[in-house]
Amino acid sequence: MAIDDIMTIEEVAAYLRLKPQTIYTWAQEGKIPAAKLGNQWRFKRSMIDRWFLENIDDKFKPFFKEDATNN
Repeated sequence: MAIDDIMTIEEVAAYLRLKPQTIYTWAQEGKIPAAKLGNQWRFKRSMIDRWFLENIDDKFKPFFKEDATNN
């Protein structure tokens, strides 16, 4: 596992193009997969990708299924 696989709140926010406060709130509420290590939240990139695909609006899911089969 590469070091880039583990992300901070700021990195996840930049990756998803959201505000860090949104990611922090979602992590606290259990809305996004995260681990709290001490007082720091950490995120695994592959889990964020999977979570994103699972939460994509239903009308767009066929596009992502086609994309997955082509890779």
